[in-house]
Amino acid sequence: MNRAILLADMNSFFASVHQALDPELQGKPVIVAGDPEKRHGIVLTASYEAKKRGIRTGMGVWEARHRCPEGIFIKPQYHLYVDFSSRVLQIMGDFTPLVEPFSIDEAFMDVTGSQKLFGSPVEIAKKLKERIRREIGITCSIGVGPNKLLAKMAAGLQKPDGLTVMTHENMPQLLWPLPVRELFGVGHRYEQHLHKLNIYTIGDLAKYPAAILKKKFGLYGETLWLSANGIDSSPVDPDSLNRVKSIGQQITLPRDYKGNEIKVVILELADLVAHRVRAGGYLGKTVSLTLKDTNFCCLSRMQTLKRPTNLAADISAAAFELLQKHWSPRWPVRMVGVSLANLFPSQLEQAELFGNREKLRGIEKACDQVRERYGRTAVFRAISLKEGCLEHVRYL
Repeated sequence: MNRAILLADMNSFFASVHQALDPELQGKPVIVAGDPEKRHGIVLTASYEAKKRGIRTGMGVWEARHRCPEGIFIKPQYHLYVDFSSRVLQIMGDFTPLVEPFSIDEAFMDVTGSQKLFGSPVEIAKKLKERIRREIGITCSIGVGPNKLLAKMAAGLQKPDGLTVMTHENMPQLLWPLPVRELFGVGHRYEQHLHKLNIYTIGDLAKYPAAILKKKFGLYGETLWLSANGIDSSPVDPDSLNRVKSIGQQITLPRDYKGNEIKVVILELADLVAHRVRAGGYLGKTVSLTLKDTNFCCLSRMQTLKRPTNLAADISAAAFELLQKHWSPRWPVRMVGVSLANLFPSQLEQAELFGNREKLRGIEKACDQVRERYGRTAVFRAISLKEGCLEHVRYL
């Protein structure tokens, strides 16, 4: 039996929550944004009324105020968004037990086995949209497809309040003409790499020789080719949030950092990540480094270690390698993130009789005890003073 997958995407979620709670906000340009006094004072979500005035996610608050002086600015209230998200998931669970949250405002549903009870996938989508609108007071766009990828892509084609069915038959008409950047998994830098290969649309990528893409980009190149051709076998996993997949820490910097300054931030983030990994009783094998520049272009790279770890020394060393390979010391950085993934219980770690790793563990354990008693920024590296980077510590 062919699978039937739905992806429900709540429209302008944060702003819609506030409009649902306060009827006086409906039909008005609502802008949910961070504190304008801080560096991360940017627009998180704008209602469609605000979007019509040129407001977009990631825009600075000062620019949003200039473009939309009549806008109603609201600071984010995450407890409300979590509550609304939980209520949406409960409604989705009435149609199928196979519900997988993808983000706070998106979730997949596998309704393959629900059709005898609730009708065709399109009928289920219509019933779901109506219940969310009636019971919660917000709208959503739903994509229907034979797999998660096509359902995800379909959901983005009609906003707000859309319903799109994408199949392998109509995919060339709906998906292939779109810019390659629109394909799930293609970021700004991969878009630039693909443009150098004369790949500008998703259709160009779908028709490009898979072997060349794999040779140039590794397994990810093959994954991109499969995605462009609508091939995805990943299941809808209702237990996805019950497992810790990674532990990370990121910081939006108070000013632009370059060169060694970035390394200092990586060291401190690695300390905090390692502390959280040890506190959770884990070891991990995959280190990820995420950097965002002043134009909000994001780079994310990962490296798998030879041995699992929960030590900051190992995490920072891998992050430094990624920094050196993929980021010029001349490029300014606005945000830095470090994470450790592929986690498993630390009880499975093999003891080491020789080497200096036991000394490192002892040192980092002592730092853990200080942080637990006096706060996570009670201990930081002396190099922060040398490089003059201590100003960012209060943001950690």
